[in-house]
Amino acid sequence: MDLKLVPHADATPGERAALDAALGAPASGWEGGAREAGAAGNTAAGGHSARARRHLLLPALWALQERIGWISPGGLNEICRRLTVPPADAYGVATFYALFALEPRPARVVHVCEDIACRCWGSEELIVRLEAGFGPEGELSEDGSATWLRSPCLGQCDRAPAAMLAVAGDDPLERAQAPVDAATLLELLAGGEPRPSPSGPLPQAGDPSLRLLRRVGSVDPISLDGYRAHGGYAALRRAFELGPEGVLREVRDSKLVGRGGAAFPTGVKWEAVARQPVRPHYLVCNADESEPGTFKDRALMEGDPFAVVEAMTLAAYATGCERGYVYIRGEYPEARQALEDALAEARRRGFLGDDVMGEGFAFDAEIRRGAGAYICGEETAIFESIEGKRGEPRNKPPFPVDVGLFGKPTVVNNVETLVNVLDVVLGSGPSFAEIGTEGSTGTKLLCVSGHVLRPGTYEVPFGVTLRHVLDLAGGVPGGRALQAVLMGGAAGAFLGPDELDVPLTFEGMREAGATLGSGVVLVLDETVDLPRILMRIAAFFRDESCGQCVPCRVGTVRQEEALARLLSGEARGGVERELALIGELGQCMRDASICGLGQTASSAVESAIRRLRVFEGEPA
Repeated sequence: MDLKLVPHADATPGERAALDAALGAPASGWEGGAREAGAAGNTAAGGHSARARRHLLLPALWALQERIGWISPGGLNEICRRLTVPPADAYGVATFYALFALEPRPARVVHVCEDIACRCWGSEELIVRLEAGFGPEGELSEDGSATWLRSPCLGQCDRAPAAMLAVAGDDPLERAQAPVDAATLLELLAGGEPRPSPSGPLPQAGDPSLRLLRRVGSVDPISLDGYRAHGGYAALRRAFELGPEGVLREVRDSKLVGRGGAAFPTGVKWEAVARQPVRPHYLVCNADESEPGTFKDRALMEGDPFAVVEAMTLAAYATGCERGYVYIRGEYPEARQALEDALAEARRRGFLGDDVMGEGFAFDAEIRRGAGAYICGEETAIFESIEGKRGEPRNKPPFPVDVGLFGKPTVVNNVETLVNVLDVVLGSGPSFAEIGTEGSTGTKLLCVSGHVLRPGTYEVPFGVTLRHVLDLAGGVPGGRALQAVLMGGAAGAFLGPDELDVPLTFEGMREAGATLGSGVVLVLDETVDLPRILMRIAAFFRDESCGQCVPCRVGTVRQEEALARLLSGEARGGVERELALIGELGQCMRDASICGLGQTASSAVESAIRRLRVFEGEPA
């Protein structure tokens, strides 16, 4: 890809129409409109305003992907003209994201999950049958209208095995399909109608102790009136009574910490942004939960979307944010639609806009859709992605509270953290802090999947044991023995069957040498080939490394290679030497990687070697 537009590559009428819908018609020749004749055609106005629209690059790429099924050279040229982006730059962004295709691809694509939870429920066997009945990954149907691709975790682990159908066209369709079998996938590839979006009751439905999940499944998620009848917007009204300082005080007193994995004190972050004199302030809701085994935020967004909108508005009021973004993973079509509908309805009813609830407070929010990049769950990579760049993490400092989105002070919290604040404000900070433990207050959403009788999203107070959670989920089915539990996802750590009495708190997990992370509790029974699960984890990190820093870019590859040699029985210098190499690689990545991806890429692998004695007969 050159710095110049690709010659003889023009956008089709369909591509131009898709971009007009996403970006609006070109306002001038500078933005790809008609060039005027005569002297007026030798000048162009609006270059600064066109370049200021760079943040629309991701929506523009999605417009082509959804309408055409791939991003052609002519379509990319047209985007570059419209947004005044160098072609090499736009190409670099488009190739960064796994859900974008820059080579011709059929309009109908089935993405089949091959990650850990789906493997527990037969995805490998399903893929074998799919290959036998249709052809290998990427093979076209006889009429060239469809194909299938392997996919990392689709966030449907409680309904495994899972797939996602994407159909490009004038009326594009995306829909999760879970659980699926080979016959269903073959029918979809033959042009069959997809089943309704997956749904089902929460395992704890009706439990009066639920706080974050109390409306999920019992209140119509598309009804604002239903939401308000069950306590909706009472917290925001209370926030207006308290004022920004009062809200900040309650959040600080609650001792609420982030639920995305970093566990940073929410009150400290909010106060830091609120005190910044630089304007504007931005709010980003991190809904890019791409950690394998994670789906709790999906449950909230699909089942209680107005709570997410209210929580964002409350956070914006407390921290002085004028604009908000929900950055949602591209594999969540149902959650995205639920939030889009909730935002539109809240805006129509005066709960967003220039005068929220008649209180003179202005705030609005929009959705930005990710495109298949795990790294964009990192808080500064989200900023880069929203701004229309490759989703590569920034060096810190400066921190987001000082220099965040568009270079301005920014609050970034994940969905679960934000929704917790509603109860903090509606009650009080001290009363919230009474739930759980001194160092881990409130309740925690856990994503329980794998070999359990009742997988799903569970809400428990901090301090209960892992054994208690497994009992809630019905234990391992079929009388089979428990082999291990992966805590925190691919970036987490394994616990053995003799460690089930560990308390589920941030401090308790740290003491046990593990992590709660994003709330993943992935149960593996005795039938699982654990070394191959480690290979899958290593392959995941190799694929998802953004490649910006050498320790992660090279270390994730070398880790996978070492595991492959161990699996094949071709260890260089013996098993002990290969295990020592994996340990050295892990230490290097922890010490020198820019972001958390590289710093945790070996955590699960090393914990399995150390705790579960994988690859050796004696403790390491």
